[in-house]
Amino acid sequence: MPLDLGWLAAMRHVNRSALERRVASLTKRRSIKGDNQAAWLLRAISVMDLTTLNSNDTPERVRRLCAKALHPLRQDIAQGLGLAGRKIQPAAVCVYHPFVATAVDALAGSGLHVAAVSTSFPHGLAPLETRLAEIRASVADGADEIDVVIPRGLVFGARWQELYDEIVAFREACAHAHLKVILGTGDLATLRNVMLASMVAMMAGADFIKTSTGKESVNATLPVGLVMVRAIRAYFERTGVRIGFKPAGGISTAKPALDWLVLMKEELGREWLEPDLFRFGASSLLTDIERQLEHHLTGRYSANYRHAMA
Repeated sequence: MPLDLGWLAAMRHVNRSALERRVASLTKRRSIKGDNQAAWLLRAISVMDLTTLNSNDTPERVRRLCAKALHPLRQDIAQGLGLAGRKIQPAAVCVYHPFVATAVDALAGSGLHVAAVSTSFPHGLAPLETRLAEIRASVADGADEIDVVIPRGLVFGARWQELYDEIVAFREACAHAHLKVILGTGDLATLRNVMLASMVAMMAGADFIKTSTGKESVNATLPVGLVMVRAIRAYFERTGVRIGFKPAGGISTAKPALDWLVLMKEELGREWLEPDLFRFGASSLLTDIERQLEHHLTGRYSANYRHAMA
């Protein structure tokens, strides 16, 4: 849709204390136990972008991650849960551009998506043409989802038209691939900045808005997530278009993953618990989910080393 500066100007205030009270009520009054917890943890696996974004990544490491994505649960755990023969897998594998072709080859025929982080991840400070060329290269190598980062300085300067134009250019460079726009919320200073950047990204054609790169000092937090999902709700109420949400960074254990699922269910409804509208950006989360599911079956926690690379 066209950039609506009047809509942005009407968003004058975000009530932090009210958001924090809402988040506290969500996490305290929703206790998920037993079989229900196991079911929610399986849902968490299905909306996961299994990620490796390290300076020591190699093609072999990416192939191992893809093998884990194809078989996320140990066979004995899957059988114990009555899932033998059923397809349980994450939504996507997320990698740097040099490893896109490797991941596409390793996941061929599986139905899993390959996401690439682009546009000079994690800071987004390269020239625009360089960032657009990186998107096109990842799409050419087979990525069907592109996670882009915005230059945070455009938000600080309230340069909304420039930010909008850049994201529109990203959208065009993605062609058929889905566009996830990373706001870098830990760098944006205020919740109002988070709200406004979310709205501009959606107006410009984002399929998803995403909290963080995972490289900021502060990554995904529930109050920030609540601001973003309420922006998504406001956008849906005005346009009828559903935009996805992806929290990323610091979600490494099962308990906060459940909190995020509850937040989505309570604020946006059941429709937003599917992979086309919700994702976790995660690297070590799958290991802890496996441990929790094994505890559900056996009553004992296992060591991390008993679970394949996640």
